[in-house]
Amino acid sequence: IATPVVGNLMDTPATPIAPGSFENTASLSVEQANLAGTARQQQRVTSWLSKRYRVAGDATDMLVSAAYLTAKDLKLDPLLILAVMAIESGFNPYAESAMGAQGLMQVMSKVHHEKFQDLGGVKAALNPVANIKVGSLILKDYVTRNGSVEGGLKQYVGAADLESDSGYGNRVLAEYRRLKEVAAGKTVPMFSRTAGPVTQKPQQ
Repeated sequence: IATPVVGNLMDTPATPIAPGSFENTASLSVEQANLAGTARQQQRVTSWLSKRYRVAGDATDMLVSAAYLTAKDLKLDPLLILAVMAIESGFNPYAESAMGAQGLMQVMSKVHHEKFQDLGGVKAALNPVANIKVGSLILKDYVTRNGSVEGGLKQYVGAADLESDSGYGNRVLAEYRRLKEVAAGKTVPMFSRTAGPVTQKPQQ
């Protein structure tokens, strides 16, 4: 999994970047140029997700910033975290499935209650930042266990022991690829939303 470029700019929420602010990078150090690029990429992702999922800009900014900060701590690609959020909940922090999966990353709080202990208990499952932290921790664990993003996603959706994950992994990876293109500055069309209810979710 690609490790995101991180630094001091990651410690604060992304803010709108004025056109041309980072155009002249010749006089910047390599680290400064990388940080400028990261901030610019984060802003592109925020803007695109806000429009695609019809979420207020400030709210999207907060969610994307939380994903990037969590990714920094876990050494996980923030765009993968955001892709999972997109498919699991469509960026609805109060989403809840029939099986009890909750929040942005549809975490089974009853199964993973111990992971919420230091974050305020299971009630924190509907807290966006706490949900992102716990969901990302679970995702990282599953990817590590299975040795691949594909295997990790299959376990994340509760299909580890099943022959098929009903296309879940492909949907997440497709959104992940779109987000990488957006971050790179490419023009990515606003397709219809691909997020939808997830029926499998034991998260063993």
